[in-house]
Amino acid sequence: MSEHYFTQSPSSEAKTRELSLNLAGHEVTVETVSGTFSPTRLDLGTAVLLRHLPVPEPGDILDLGCGWGPISLDAALSAEDAEVDVRVWALDVNSRSLDATAKNAKRLGLTSIRPVTAEQIPPDLQFSAIRSNPPIRVGKEALHELLTTWLPRLAPGGRADLVVSKNLGADSLQKWLIETLGSGFSVVRTGSSKGYRVLTVDRD
Repeated sequence: MSEHYFTQSPSSEAKTRELSLNLAGHEVTVETVSGTFSPTRLDLGTAVLLRHLPVPEPGDILDLGCGWGPISLDAALSAEDAEVDVRVWALDVNSRSLDATAKNAKRLGLTSIRPVTAEQIPPDLQFSAIRSNPPIRVGKEALHELLTTWLPRLAPGGRADLVVSKNLGADSLQKWLIETLGSGFSVVRTGSSKGYRVLTVDRD
């Protein structure tokens, strides 16, 4: 049976490598591991998303599908530079992703990052921000369940930013989000680059 980056406990050999990249204006070196999302480079969609994100507001940030941690690391570094107090919840089903994110946070001295499974997030917690390169390839039904589970947990005034490939249904997903989230939420395209759309969900 083939493994995917959304496999809970990958059984393939874990092969690590170091990547040097720029996150929130910092030149950093991180460690990635096979069996996670985009282990050989910063995914192009994630790079597009990071360029369109604002400085975090104080509060709890959800990185939905953290992989080896670039979105979480970027948020924590950006918040630290701006002296903004945040907690970054790095959520994934993949145990190897959570381990890699924890190691990278420790490596960069970022104590605000908490790698977690869904069950480890307090059920009444609301988020000032949600940031995600969502796992489109998990399938439409599972993707829709993921988004309807977490996007309604935006706090009033909160903002979610998602990056989706145009070729993988960004425009239809935007329409679905508008219809599904309903009143109290707005969904607009705030960026477009290299075949990717950045969709921003604001909660009133």
